[in-house]
Amino acid sequence: MTTTAAQAGAVIDARTAMLETLELQRKAFRAEGFPEYGTRIDRIERCIALLVDNQKAICDALSADYGCRSPYITRMAEIMTSVGNLKNVKKHLKAWMKPERRSAPVPMNLFGARAFVYHQPKGVVGNMTPWNIPVGMVFSPMGDMLGAGNRVMIKPSEFTPHTSELTRELIGRYFDATEIAVITGGPEVGAAFASLPFDHLLFTGATSIGRMVMRAAAENLTPVTLELGGKSPVIVSASADIDEAADKLVTGKAQNAGQLCIAPDYVFVPESRLELFLDGCRKHFAAQYPTTVLNPDYNAMINERHYERVLGYIAEAREAGARIVELNPGREDFSDRARHKIPLHIVVNPDERLKVMQEEIFGPVLVVRTYREVGDCIAFINARARPLALYWFGKDEAERERVLRETTSGGVSVNNVMMHFACDDLPFGGVGPSGMGHYHGRDGFRTFSHAKAVYRDGRLNLSKLAGTLPPFGPKLAKMLDGQIKK
Repeated sequence: MTTTAAQAGAVIDARTAMLETLELQRKAFRAEGFPEYGTRIDRIERCIALLVDNQKAICDALSADYGCRSPYITRMAEIMTSVGNLKNVKKHLKAWMKPERRSAPVPMNLFGARAFVYHQPKGVVGNMTPWNIPVGMVFSPMGDMLGAGNRVMIKPSEFTPHTSELTRELIGRYFDATEIAVITGGPEVGAAFASLPFDHLLFTGATSIGRMVMRAAAENLTPVTLELGGKSPVIVSASADIDEAADKLVTGKAQNAGQLCIAPDYVFVPESRLELFLDGCRKHFAAQYPTTVLNPDYNAMINERHYERVLGYIAEAREAGARIVELNPGREDFSDRARHKIPLHIVVNPDERLKVMQEEIFGPVLVVRTYREVGDCIAFINARARPLALYWFGKDEAERERVLRETTSGGVSVNNVMMHFACDDLPFGGVGPSGMGHYHGRDGFRTFSHAKAVYRDGRLNLSKLAGTLPPFGPKLAKMLDGQIKK
């Protein structure tokens, strides 16, 4: 048997096993019926307990996968945010589960007719999670999925094998496989996972992979939520505190070495204030990271491929003559490529044809473009794919509202970066190439629920009284004339 044939056979076996797990979950879902409030809360509380009780193991696994991953970043970006969303669902779930009263049509409402929306669990939800936030993207949407009353199957990234295996082991310890199951494997297994007939599928990752996931899901008419990426722009207004903007942008960009889907990608800075901005970036980066190579707070790139990819962006920009500012306050030697560490680089006014301007950076490189009129920034943003996030810094309220009104993005943070994701009561998702659908809080509960319309008739047969039943005649005509008018 050839290797290709062996691999194909392994994928078939994996798909068969996944289908068996899916059917077991579906049978358990049907047997349970509409999960009661207490059952849902119990599952959410077990997720919280899993995260709280196993923090060190989670931090160690992620550090092993990255080579250097700060446990503080893991606890903030992965564990704290997940626990926060789980607790938010727990706090509001009872209210969300109540049928929503809607307006019944006139005149039926006058005779006791009522209309409601019942939020019904969809069944089995698939979740394909990324390598950059591999724990957070499992458990943050988990609250929405479990709160809605679903069973869950998870396919974590093969780029974080230690974390993926730990996730599988921990979930197996806290949950029965009919409640939550974890499927590990490479891209072939991921492709097979996307083709399963789920009742809903959430994918977080690259836009190119999102297209393939959507095509696979379409074969089963599986509804999808896609959380993708893109180049998230920043506008630093002439009215902004430049030093404050530099501080927050450096903080956001350096977090996880820029490997975040909503990390700032390129920044518009007033032409006259460029040097002030660069000085602020140097100052605040040095205050946070006086050293980087051996600094456990400064994360490495996830693997060799992504490390070389980002170095390639920098090299191409340098060869093209772009001004590059390397933030290396300790003047350290980064020649040890095995560490996969790259200091934060700022690329100033690069040619638009360069990869650093064409592709999502997803690493410690920040592009700065100078401008004179804010309208030029808006036009530049609108001429490109709609981003997952947009950021604006300033004090000019009219300009702020103009930017919010005239641009389209998945979400916005004003005078900060990435904070809209931290708001559990705000929907999170993209638009167009940056994503489809959203989750978080009430919006996530609704995404992973079926909104079932329920009409309850009143005490009188109004159809007969109104003459809307055959044989038709003048009475119906008069009623229609009264209803169909300007």
